[in-house]
Amino acid sequence: MTKPLAISMGEPAGVGPDIILMLFARRGERALPPFIVFGNIDFLRSRAARLGLDIAIEAATAANAAAIFARALPVWDIAGDVPDQPGQPHDAAGAVVVAAIAEAVAAIQRGECRGLVTAPIHKGALYHTGFAFPGHTEFLAALCAEDDVVPLPVMMLAHEDLRTVPLTIHVPLKDVPGLMTAELIHHTLRVMDYDLRRRFSIADPRIAVAGLNPHAGEGGAIGREDIDVIAPAIEKARADGIDAVGPLPADTLFFPPHWRSYDAVLAMYHDQALIPIKTVAFDAGVNVTLGLPIVRTSPDHGTAFDHAGKGTASATSFAAAIALADRMTETTT
Repeated sequence: MTKPLAISMGEPAGVGPDIILMLFARRGERALPPFIVFGNIDFLRSRAARLGLDIAIEAATAANAAAIFARALPVWDIAGDVPDQPGQPHDAAGAVVVAAIAEAVAAIQRGECRGLVTAPIHKGALYHTGFAFPGHTEFLAALCAEDDVVPLPVMMLAHEDLRTVPLTIHVPLKDVPGLMTAELIHHTLRVMDYDLRRRFSIADPRIAVAGLNPHAGEGGAIGREDIDVIAPAIEKARADGIDAVGPLPADTLFFPPHWRSYDAVLAMYHDQALIPIKTVAFDAGVNVTLGLPIVRTSPDHGTAFDHAGKGTASATSFAAAIALADRMTETTT
């Protein structure tokens, strides 16, 4: 029997639980792989009833989840107080949200589940629990630490063959030049190359690197970062056997005939990487975390409190995240 994917429930006041329940209710239409939800079973039953979904929900373990999946939603029950209050984060639920993520990762590390798909969390609702991480990804990295070495994860946005990585993420644009070091670029290219081979089965990945400045600096006339920082990092990566090309002008790089000649693009800042994905796949992009010893994907959206509990949230990105995690772990049984 195939091992299930692990899905963490996410913020109960958001749309994550809604989408999980709606996807399971329509699993026949989408041919979803077996998965087990790490979350509070009483809350999930309450939310299913609120959404008018006539589905069975059963407590399960990773060992019997695949068998249960045919008749009921398997749930690895996390005990705790989780009120069904759409759009209203509740402090008491924070401990359950954190435990769901931690127990899902532990199940993967024990070889009981194949990979992780995370529903969106609301960090503000977690801080009272002692959650001391800037975000989801940093928490996952800490959970995956080995011998006190914490991996440095890399965020990738993916839709079909378009894959983009922002070198810097949630920082002011004015801070980007100081944060984009040659060492960080080199490290990110190494992680991209490794996981494109290991997780995406691309034998010889070709990676485009976007320039920071207009026209990639135009020979230094419009800023020297492309010459002084990006180019040396690319040369070092190429010396390591990585097929990295650039820096390339970002305004023409994402013209389809151009980006399709590469397997992934390394961009220098958040919007440079996310605008192409949002443009071609606004509700179907997937967030993939590279650089971890486990597979982790998530939908490319947040908690969307205004849609929670109404059944109006789109499940497209979450379904794509499940499908991608399934493909990335398809050799694991």
